[in-house]
Amino acid sequence: MGKIAVVYWSGTGNTEAMAEAVVKGVKSVTNDVDLFQVDDFSVDKMKKYDAFIFGCPAMGDEVLEEDSFEPFFSDAVEMLEGVPVALFGSYGWGGGAWMDAWVDRTKEAGAKLVGNVIAENSPDDEALENCEKLGKDLAESI
Repeated sequence: MGKIAVVYWSGTGNTEAMAEAVVKGVKSVTNDVDLFQVDDFSVDKMKKYDAFIFGCPAMGDEVLEEDSFEPFFSDAVEMLEGVPVALFGSYGWGGGAWMDAWVDRTKEAGAKLVGNVIAENSPDDEALENCEKLGKDLAESI
């Protein structure tokens, strides 16, 4: 069993709630998980982990948050080849195109994408259950 980092950005608390549910799912399998807001995590820390679960809401024209998360992920993507990864986030408009693009980037980096979860606005019970399952699935994949 490997060590997992859950790294997210949240502006309204929606993605933070999803991150907490993801961690709950991971902990149903292993306690070897750390939760970070993206500003408290760096690419240098990635060497200490075997798998990652990234969370970011859709911003602007359905893109990742541009001041903190996008710069981090642009650097992190170079370290994802062969690594188990899962993605999650919320959106307030559009249909989830930001997640489709993010999934494509992650796969193009060679990551082993375990899955992704999106929620419209505040995550409802079903979205939170899906986040728990995502965390559990990733933990079981390593």
